[in-house]
Amino acid sequence: MKILGLESSAKSASVALMEDGKLLARSFQNTGLTHSRTLLPMAEAMLQNCELGIADVDAVAVAVGPGSFTGLRIGISAAKGLAWARELPCIGVSTLEAMAQNLAHLENTVLVCAMDARRSQVYNALFLAESGTLQRLCPDRAVSLAAVAEDLRREHRAKIVVGDGAVLCYNALKDAGVSCALAQEALRMQDAVGVCQCAEAAARTGLFTAAQDLQPVYLRLSQAERERLAKEQQRTSLQ
Repeated sequence: MKILGLESSAKSASVALMEDGKLLARSFQNTGLTHSRTLLPMAEAMLQNCELGIADVDAVAVAVGPGSFTGLRIGISAAKGLAWARELPCIGVSTLEAMAQNLAHLENTVLVCAMDARRSQVYNALFLAESGTLQRLCPDRAVSLAAVAEDLRREHRAKIVVGDGAVLCYNALKDAGVSCALAQEALRMQDAVGVCQCAEAAARTGLFTAAQDLQPVYLRLSQAERERLAKEQQRTSLQ
């Protein structure tokens, strides 16, 4: 099965093509250009360089969150556009689980996945890496840096922080007295290869989604929604 993976949950964008566990191609960009300009052209160019088209793809996988609200919408819209007309099955993948794949080869190591969620919070999940397999230790969550430190203070296994919020989280953990390491930069960022790896595991158990049913997983309200709710609560309190 050929799986086309898309990742646009943060500042970088990437696409990858994988067939039965073998990486066929990958393209990564972290240049500051908008994902709406880069993601689809990257996918099309990658397929063209492989002398393939979208008709040769069996499924489309995409990181559905958490992450940048705009980035997630762009990635999901791209996945829908590629899959819908050809009725290709889709697979929505956790951004945090996909980034953990970067370090799944480690032994008995807790992977601290972190994305900057602002307001002294991170989008976070914890995984135990064991020779290429991942065991989830907690659900994806939007949580304070202090809460992550408290959870890890009782964890005696080796810990390594990964993700675009890794430096922020690493510094907070060190300040809190939690022993941990920082993933090297080449393995730190989100990557569509991890999306493909997660999607292959999901495909083996039949966890496909129709293109029109793909939905982002934000974990918390946007700034605009929070402001709207605050205004509504203020109006209610004045009545």
